[in-house]
Amino acid sequence: MHELIPAIEENIPLPHNAQEAFPLLSPQEELNMRANVIKLMSDLTGQPITPTAENASQANALAKEMMEDPKARPDFAQYPNETLAYLAGMVAQMNVSIVNDLADIKMYVVNKLVQSVEASKDVKTMVSALRVLGEVDGVDAFKKRSEVTVKLQTIEEVEKELVDLIEEVENKFIEVEAKEIVRQEQNAL
Repeated sequence: MHELIPAIEENIPLPHNAQEAFPLLSPQEELNMRANVIKLMSDLTGQPITPTAENASQANALAKEMMEDPKARPDFAQYPNETLAYLAGMVAQMNVSIVNDLADIKMYVVNKLVQSVEASKDVKTMVSALRVLGEVDGVDAFKKRSEVTVKLQTIEEVEKELVDLIEEVENKFIEVEAKEIVRQEQNAL
């Protein structure tokens, strides 16, 4: 018979308590965890969680504090379970998404703009709705486009191009200078 002994790593410090072993949670994650435990305890004991007006007031004040300073870490342990349950319910209601995807919002906006154009009796309103509709990403009716061509060259090709350009400028300068001399001679006669 073989004895099975697990491999145990050495020199790994153990946490001093359960709180130290817990991962650092965001305030919302901590609130959700606490609310889940409160709900579980209520379900197991059969005692309903019934927040009072004072609990609701505490939860509202705490919610306001959390919204004003999102980096703040409230000490949830100082509040009664009813306050935390009420607060968790408030947060859950605020975090409900009206639409599942931003594409749904875009489609809604585009549809409303098209309806506005079709239902508009005023030309100014119709043109305004058409302008906004034309600016929607994907429609891009008014988007100005420009092309950029990137030409990769070796240093030798660039040097030759520069020399040719300099010679061309020098030749133009000489031509202009020669024409100026001819003009001056004609004026002198």
